[in-house]
This record gives sequence, structure tokens and C-alpha cells, in this order.
Amino acid sequence: MAGTTGTTGVVVVGCGPTGLLLAGDLAAAGVPVTVLEKRPRGISNLTRAFALHARTLEQLDMRGLADELEALGHPLTRLGLFDGLTLDLSGLPTRFAHVLVIPQYEVERVLERRAREAGAEFRYDTEVTGLTQDASGVTVRARDMEPLRAAYVVGADGMRSAVREAVGLPFPGRSVIRSVVLADVRLAEDPPGLLTAGTVGDAFALLIPFGDGYHRVIGWHRAHDVSDDAPLDLAEIKDIVRLALGRDFGMHDPRWLSRFHSDERQAPTYRAGRVFLAGDAAHVHSPAGGQGMNTGLQDAANLSWKLAAVLSGRAGPALLDSYDTERHPVGRTVLRSSGTLIRLAMANRPWTRAARAVLTSLMTHFPALRRKAMHQVTGLGYAYGRGLTGRRAPDIRLPGGTRLYEALRAGDFVLLTQTPWPDTRRSHLTTSEWPGPQTLLIRPDGYMAWTAKSPTPTALEAALLEHVGPPD
Repeated sequence: MAGTTGTTGVVVVGCGPTGLLLAGDLAAAGVPVTVLEKRPRGISNLTRAFALHARTLEQLDMRGLADELEALGHPLTRLGLFDGLTLDLSGLPTRFAHVLVIPQYEVERVLERRAREAGAEFRYDTEVTGLTQDASGVTVRARDMEPLRAAYVVGADGMRSAVREAVGLPFPGRSVIRSVVLADVRLAEDPPGLLTAGTVGDAFALLIPFGDGYHRVIGWHRAHDVSDDAPLDLAEIKDIVRLALGRDFGMHDPRWLSRFHSDERQAPTYRAGRVFLAGDAAHVHSPAGGQGMNTGLQDAANLSWKLAAVLSGRAGPALLDSYDTERHPVGRTVLRSSGTLIRLAMANRPWTRAARAVLTSLMTHFPALRRKAMHQVTGLGYAYGRGLTGRRAPDIRLPGGTRLYEALRAGDFVLLTQTPWPDTRRSHLTTSEWPGPQTLLIRPDGYMAWTAKSPTPTALEAALLEHVGPPD
């Protein structure tokens, strides 16, 4: 197209965790990808996220990154909620039976390095101002840059997404909690645990370590509801923490203070033609449960292999419709569950406190309900279909001592069969025998695409043709 700087496979707008994982996956699959970021290089995103849940760690394990991040963070096996209710994660059916407490910037650093090594191109200080699309691609416009042409565009550019605005998608919702205060401080006294949280009356506070001598403080006081730009000082932070936790742990030397508000919003669809939304550009919700960064990373894991399959010709464009079909319900569920948690934690009316007490009692006395809650918060319980199809594949131990998630690091489908088949060869398929009761075809994102007990060669070939593509 005249007047453009050339073409690329995919333009990813935003280099937070969601955009970085997506860019790394696409580049590793051989897809030309350009990342546009309005921040100058070296200016980090605001770190609000501090938790990687089990399913996200499994997704990172499928990329060979989980062990490195585990070494940088701190595992937490017990997740406290309210009224003494605690979720014990140590029994989860995964290698990662914990929450990994790790600052968002550490996750971004590892993901960006991977994307660069795979060949992704980065353009910082590049603010997207609009885009147009037609039957063959998308033209992206940005300040101080010639228009850039791409087959597809992914908006991973946060709550105030320029991509979402450019395609005219609304972002309905509302603020769920206002005037939350943030501070990075040093502490004269060690907190009693890795994560220290408390709610007393109308005050809430949470302390999280960065690992560099500073702690992030998140606080809220119902009686002090002011705008985000109202002045904030350390004295106000200390007052809130003392109310919620009983003491302020000798906070001193703040390097950063800020206020923000937490919204609940979701785009009505994550796709508009050749343009997709992921992460906070598609959905935002309360920080309760620490699910924000995790949901965005799992959006990226779902979308990346589908874009790569379509751009390589192994799958038709209809496959891309499944991104919205699969991920939009998950985003809606996370929005509702995190909203319920924050409302119960902040309950101040008799009926809401009574509801919280009932929920605490039910969770305490009914293990199945507690297990369901843990699987939802950690992401292990989400599925994209009924029966085995669409369910998360566990990290099956394969012959030779390897694991399924290690086999998935090539970015291909994995076929697990009870007996060898002579005609399954495909360039994007890894085949392994296993002694399990069924033949399993695992998608590149670690979910089951197809299962069968003792399938015929015809049935197996039909499944491979549908999901993986024709033989080489």
C-alpha cells in the first residue's frame, strides 16, 4: 500500500505482559510481529500486579520460562480472603501448587527478552492514533511514524486502549472502588508474612514485598473518598495501615505515592474484523484475587497459536472466531468473581456481612466448594467445552522422562496415543506414546482439542485434518 512503511504479519499494540507473551509466541512461530508502545524505552509500566497463579505458571512452563520466574519470586501456598477464610493451594493438581508473588516488571523483563530473541521488533515512544481495516489487512497510524500495514492487529494497550477506541468498541461498566492508595516504602519492622493483609471496619491494607528492600502498600479507607489527583502523603498511608493492620511497621522513605480507582468493565466482543483485544484492553476488574495479569496472559496464550496457524495457512480464518468464544466468558466470570470478593471484603452493611459469614461457613465446611473456588482463582478450572474436549491437559509424564508441557514448548500440537500410528506425520505435530486410557490431541496452549478411546485410523486422520491441518 502506498504511503506505508511496509507490511508485517501482526502488530501488537502495548508491551505489558499480555502483549509481550503474544509477541514472543508469534515470533517463535515464525510470524513477523511488530510491537508498538507509547512509552519511551526504559520507562517501566506501573507495577500493580504481583501474582502469578498456577495455570499461568503452567502456560509459562510450556514456554520454558516458569523455572526462571520461580527463582525470582516467592511461593505462597495459603491465600487469605476474609473472616479468617484461607485457601490452602498446596494440594492443587499441578507442579505449581501455590501463588508466585513476583512484581509485574520481572515478568515483563523475562517476556520481553524472549520476544526479542525470537525476532519481534519493538518500536517505543510510538502512540497509536488510529487504524483502518479492509478485507486484506489493517493499516495502523501512529504519531511520528508512517502508516504500518499488518494482516492482524492486537490491542493489548490497557484500559484506555487506543485500539479499542479506533474500532469503536464500547467498554461498559463502572467503578467498583475509588481512592485506593498505593505506595512503595521501606519498613523498619518485618511484616508477619509474605503477604500481609487486613480489613478492620472501613479500612483495608495489603503489604507485598518487591524483593529489593521496598514493599508495595495498597490501602483504602471508606471515609476518605477523593479523586485520583488529590494530594497524597505518607501520613495518610500510615493512618490507613494502622487502622487495617494495627501498626504501620515503621514505614519510611517512600519512592512513589499514588491513588487510583478500580473499574469493572468488559468489551462486548474481543474481535472486530482483523482487530483483537486482549488483557486490560478487553476487560478490567477489581484486584481481588490477583487475577488481572493472569487473565491477560491466558488471553495471549489462547490467541497466539491461532493467529500463527491462520497466517501459516494451516487453519482457516474461522479459527480466530474461537478466541472471543472461549475467552470472553472467562473474562466475564473473572469480573464477577473478583467483584464479589471485593464487595464481601469491603462489606459494611448487616446483610452483606451476613452474606460473607455464610460464604465463609460454606467454604469452611464443604471441601468441594472450596476446591471449586481455588480452581477458579488459579485458572485451573476453566475449560473451553464440555467433557474432556476443551479442558486443561495435565502435565502428563511421557516415556523417556519428559513431560507434556516440555513437549508443548515447540508450539505444536501434541498427539498422545496408546499405539504407534504410521501416517500421522505433520510438521506441526509431536507424537508420543503413552499408557493412558485414551488417545489425546493437545492444542499448543495446553487444552485438549480431541479425545477418543481406541480410535480408528479414519477417525484419527479426520481429527488431525480438522485441528492440525493436512499432511505434509
